[in-house]
Amino acid sequence: MSTSPNPSLELSGSLDLLKHVKLNYHSIFNRFLFFLLLMFMASRLSCNNFLRISVVFLYIATLYVKTRPRAVYLIDFACYKPPFWCRVPNASFLEHSREIIGEDRANFMMRVLERSGLGEETALPPLAHYIPPEASLGGSRDESELIIFTAVDDLFQKTGVDPKDINVVVVNCNSFAPMPSLASMIVNRYKLRADVRSFNLSGMGCSASPISIGLARDILRVQPDSTVLVFSTEIIVSPAWYTGTQRSMLIPNCLFRMGGVAILLSNRPRHRADAKYRLHHVVRTHIGADDKAYKCLYQVEDADGRLGISLSKEVMPISGQAMKRHLIELGQFVLPWWEQLLFVATLLRRSLIDPKAKVYTPEFRKAFEHICVHAGGRAVIDEVQMNLGLSAEQVEASRMALHRFGNTSSSSVWYELSYMEAKGRMKKGDRVWQIGLGSGFKCNSSVWECVKAMDKVDQGPWSGCIDRYPVEVPEVLKF
Repeated sequence: MSTSPNPSLELSGSLDLLKHVKLNYHSIFNRFLFFLLLMFMASRLSCNNFLRISVVFLYIATLYVKTRPRAVYLIDFACYKPPFWCRVPNASFLEHSREIIGEDRANFMMRVLERSGLGEETALPPLAHYIPPEASLGGSRDESELIIFTAVDDLFQKTGVDPKDINVVVVNCNSFAPMPSLASMIVNRYKLRADVRSFNLSGMGCSASPISIGLARDILRVQPDSTVLVFSTEIIVSPAWYTGTQRSMLIPNCLFRMGGVAILLSNRPRHRADAKYRLHHVVRTHIGADDKAYKCLYQVEDADGRLGISLSKEVMPISGQAMKRHLIELGQFVLPWWEQLLFVATLLRRSLIDPKAKVYTPEFRKAFEHICVHAGGRAVIDEVQMNLGLSAEQVEASRMALHRFGNTSSSSVWYELSYMEAKGRMKKGDRVWQIGLGSGFKCNSSVWECVKAMDKVDQGPWSGCIDRYPVEVPEVLKF
């Protein structure tokens, strides 16, 4: 199968991006003209009329301040740290694989692991250690409870927030959607109020955390004095765990590991002093209208009827296409005007004059002090680093999270944020960009600002090992 991007997707993408940019700048230009007209009319008013209009303007401004969207703050978050007895060294993983699927397929998985960037301390749930692994509804529930309850307990302990103060619960888990839902599991465990609003998102892929954050933000903007508990995770021993022998469906088994994060968001005035971050933007891009993009990560049954996730060879070119289109959406919010102008100029040149002209890549790395790239695998991090021109230091947190915890799906960007905090790199005023890539195909981002000096930070999942990092991760790890 070809690894080149879909030409029709690239062409339609360029046209859509150009149209989007034109609309944005047309809107800005119209607002500028309106402002000039307003100033001209004000200069021709008498003193009395000017005072009357000023009073009306002040009234409207006050009304706007009272009704404008409320700021959303992140009080704290807690990442799940798997127990030592769940650790799965690569050699043990391969030894079990040989017993289950045979020497040939195990050797294929070994080649994947050697280039994956995963270290020796990643973890799998207890049932995945069996030969063969026991994938069952009860086992998936047990895994869910272990991850969710451990992290949420830690979050409530860190923040001192009473579970009765939670107004909304949002959970995202890609491939495990039981009934009652995982959100209901939290409501039951912590005896939340009867008027709590719960949402359970499934099938949203590894970029689902910004989706959950966006949903929580939308609720907090219209519902005053509220607190939202968000949980992002992936349940490993579930329908996502493949027990067959098809190579393209064995790759996720090599990469995905235990993980999850509990996040507490609020718009309550009393929480502002304790908050770590303020949410600025959530930006989402979905290119699922293209068939190849839609099916590059696809849950299917193999020839023997065994369910799993098929990983297409085109996933990396398609992720690059999704990210390029996503950066246009994001750039209008975070880039200075001169960077946007350079991009528009080169895009117009490519569309109208020279189709082979290279489009200017804006300096996104200068718009943020910290970047959390989804740790989906070495290839994912390499692709983002190349497209954005990031330095090794800027993707250090992503590579170290992948090495220590593996691909924890949508929660990976939070392990990376925790890494930066544990290293003492987060300063008040710093801007943080979390970017996720996942099935659909989607590229989603969250942009935060640190609003609290972090002199003493809980090391969270990195406790006991942060001093060993960063480590050198070879291109090919032999074991």
